[in-house]
Amino acid sequence: MIGLDSISIGMNPNLIDFGGLVLSWHGFLTFVAVATSVFLVARWGSRAGINIDSIYSVAVWCIVGGVIGSRLLHVVDFWGETYSHDPVRMFYVWQGGATIYGAILGGFVGGAAYITLRNSAWYLSLWGRYFGFLGEPKEAPLPGVGHLADIAAPAILFSQAIGRVGDIINGEHCANFSDLPWAVTYSHPASGSLQCVRQYGEGAVHPAVAYELLMDLALLAVLWPLRNRFRPRGMFFALYLATYSVGRFFLSFLRAEFQDYGGLNEAQIIALVVMAVTIPLLIFKARLVKPDDNPPQNRPRSSRRRTRRA
Repeated sequence: MIGLDSISIGMNPNLIDFGGLVLSWHGFLTFVAVATSVFLVARWGSRAGINIDSIYSVAVWCIVGGVIGSRLLHVVDFWGETYSHDPVRMFYVWQGGATIYGAILGGFVGGAAYITLRNSAWYLSLWGRYFGFLGEPKEAPLPGVGHLADIAAPAILFSQAIGRVGDIINGEHCANFSDLPWAVTYSHPASGSLQCVRQYGEGAVHPAVAYELLMDLALLAVLWPLRNRFRPRGMFFALYLATYSVGRFFLSFLRAEFQDYGGLNEAQIIALVVMAVTIPLLIFKARLVKPDDNPPQNRPRSSRRRTRRA
């Protein structure tokens, strides 16, 4: 039953619901989160001497990869329950259904693939053969995968926190029952929590996504001072993935989700895989260095020119 001490959330989960146009708070804040990530990475990357147009080019493919990865893992997770009976529904992205792990890992794969292939001999040869009439193929001034991933890690954490605000308003993620004073209930009839009630019954539940929001902000505060301290490039991004995965693994026990993998849900399995890759990588390859006290934007102009030529 709903406890007297629970926190009631009665906001309309839809920011716009007029005629056939529906825009949920989750969808709107997801857009804000992605835009914030791109803005922050472009700002920090340009300060680190990375060509800003190249950052935007990579961002496009990160977004494409993130959308595909997010949807793909959702479909895999709900295949038996939903999509095996009607496979066409996997393409109905406007009906919702996404995963944060799919967005993170898919975005990384999309951006890394673009950086790797864009200046490859194969791509330049292909361009010269079929699109040479548009101009001679040239190498783009792209950053290294690890360098850009390190810059992006704090922005991703901050954007994850923005996205979780939308999750809290919409009540989309089912959680376990709780009698704690900060347990939550949802009262708006359009809330996604109604589906949770139908599946798991009534009652106040843990604000699991709010816990994750606080975890994201805490990780950002802890990791921020270390952002220029890890080498080789990419190790700071690995640290972000490892620490987030540890927290997400344990917080997922508070989620009322399908546990089809030996008592664990899909997010927990992915978290274990990510930890199995990143933790040994950090132990055996990462090293701490002194922070760069003279980043590219603070160097004399002549020094920056020499750096770019090199």
